[in-house]
Formats: sequence, structure tokens, C-alpha cells
Amino acid sequence: MLKRMFGKPKKETNTVSTLDRLHETLEMLEKKERVLQKKISMEVEKAKEFSRSNNKRAAIQCLKRKRLYDVQIEQLGKFQLRIHDQMAMLEGAKATTETVAALRTGASAMKAIQKAMSIDDVDKTMDEVNEQTENMKQIQEALSVSSSVADLDDDDLEAELEDLDGTELEQQLLRPSTTATAMPTPAAPMPTPAIPATKEQAWRAPQKISQQKAAAEEDELAALQAEMAL
Repeated sequence: MLKRMFGKPKKETNTVSTLDRLHETLEMLEKKERVLQKKISMEVEKAKEFSRSNNKRAAIQCLKRKRLYDVQIEQLGKFQLRIHDQMAMLEGAKATTETVAALRTGASAMKAIQKAMSIDDVDKTMDEVNEQTENMKQIQEALSVSSSVADLDDDDLEAELEDLDGTELEQQLLRPSTTATAMPTPAAPMPTPAIPATKEQAWRAPQKISQQKAAAEEDELAALQAEMAL
């Protein structure tokens, strides 16, 4: 029956063209089904009219034709189901074929890459990279100035700090005094200490200043006692 309806099937090597043919056939079956549905509706309306006119024989004939159309619609439904099944299988086969072709292409590309590159080449390249990295580290260490500062000893830094403190104290002692002490009564001017010329004299200067300060305080006390006596 299928051969009478569709003729002798032709071999289709192209999956896409085969799917197109199946789509066309499916549309044709759906169109026939719609035509039969219209005929069934017409037969039902005729059967109702004959029944109202008490022509039962004609009404029964209409119902018989309706049942024949129902059988044909049922067959068309089965045909459509078979075509849907065939289309699904072809689409699945097409997807499988394309997947296999893509995997085959990827395998060929991977094989070509492996031919162009071996494990020995990779090891050699990594050795060169490590060598260049080590050389760059040595260059950076040679140009770095922070390493010399980090290697200084704390004892040397403390000794340098003590020298700075001693130099600052010496400069303060060598600076001349610009303030004068107010006396209640005229007194002898306080002699200005001589600026030490050597480092040894600079260390003795504090002792002389203390003696001169004590003498000035004694003179001030004597002047106050004399004023009270008056």
C-alpha cells in the first residue's frame, strides 16, 4: 500500500534532502487529513437533514461514508507517526555523524600538533625559561641597593648615633650666650668664657661655667645682705 501511495522509494545519500522529502510528505498527509475531516463534517450534516426528513436509508448511507473517512484518517495518523519516527532517527543520525566528524577533525588537529611538538622540545623550552629567569634574578640582585643597607650591623649604627649626639652637644657648648642676668645692685660684670679651641677644652667648658655661676650667686647674695643692713 505504501508503494502505491508514494511510489518506489529512491535512495537518498544526502540526509538533508531526505529530511526535506519527509517534511513534504508529512505536509501532504496532514492536508489529506484536513480534507477528510471536512468530508466527515459534511456527511454528518447530511445525515441530520435526512433524519429530519424521515429518510433513514439516506442518513445511514451518510454515516457509512463517515466511518470510511474515519478509517482513512486513522491510517493517515499512523503514516504521520511513522514519518515522525523516521525523521527523528535521521536527525539523530545526522547529529551523530556531525559529532563524529567534529571529533575526527579534532583528533587530526591534535595529531598534527603532537607531530610538531615533542616532550623533548617542551623540556628544552622549560630549561631555557628557567635559565633566563635565574639570570634575571641575578641581574636584579646586582642592581639592587637595598641589600647593602640590610647587611649593616646594628652596633655600627648605634656607634654612629653616639657620635652624632656628641657632635650636637659640642656645637651647643661652642654657641655664645646672649642673655644677661639682671642684678639688683651694680656688680662686677661676669666674665665671658673663652671659646674653647680644642676638643679637650670643649669638654672642660661645663665645669668652668658652673664655677662662674656659683661666684655670681655669691656676689648677688652679698649685695642683698648689704642692702638689708642699710
